[in-house]
Amino acid sequence: MKILDYHFYQADAVEVAPLLLNKLVVRGERVGRIVEVEAYRGEEDPASHAFRGMTTRNTVMFGPPGRLYVYFTYGMHWCSNVVCGPDGLARAVLLRAVEPIEGAEQMKSARIDSGGVVRNLRELVRGPARLCQAFSIDGSDNGADIVSGDRGIVIVDDGVAPPKNPGISGRVGIRDAADYPWRFFVPGSVYVSPMPGKASREGSTAR
Repeated sequence: MKILDYHFYQADAVEVAPLLLNKLVVRGERVGRIVEVEAYRGEEDPASHAFRGMTTRNTVMFGPPGRLYVYFTYGMHWCSNVVCGPDGLARAVLLRAVEPIEGAEQMKSARIDSGGVVRNLRELVRGPARLCQAFSIDGSDNGADIVSGDRGIVIVDDGVAPPKNPGISGRVGIRDAADYPWRFFVPGSVYVSPMPGKASREGSTAR
């Protein structure tokens, strides 16, 4: 297995996002295969936290690439994003769901300790807030270097290629620019989040 290097993250978020599919998020004994992500593109994207420029909250989004941008939302949930793109452009990929590969019991315990409800394995790490709970990701991980693993989190390539024809759809849980086709997922995975009221398509090319 090989930890993704800084070069991997230097492309634009829309390019990096589908390439992250089937990579592994690793923290200690907890390992999950990425099955769903969303790209966000700074000043070009009304749904991005960086649409109106740099703030204290979003500074990490502006680079350097290969870090985690972690933010608190709805006053109750953490969400984690992989910072990518050229330094200074505020590009990021939201980690939306993974398939548990190892350490499912540790993930379950971490979610319960965070106040989460675990109904079954399928829903254990499905959705960005559940993902953060399962991997114990919170504000202390904002800015974590996921190449050096300075806070124990890395993303690894174990040789499983991204899908040649990933599923593509509009983004979930936002109002602005929700129709941008920047959500990418592994077709057929039961660990992918449902898309209520929106049709997903497989094998398309993002604009």
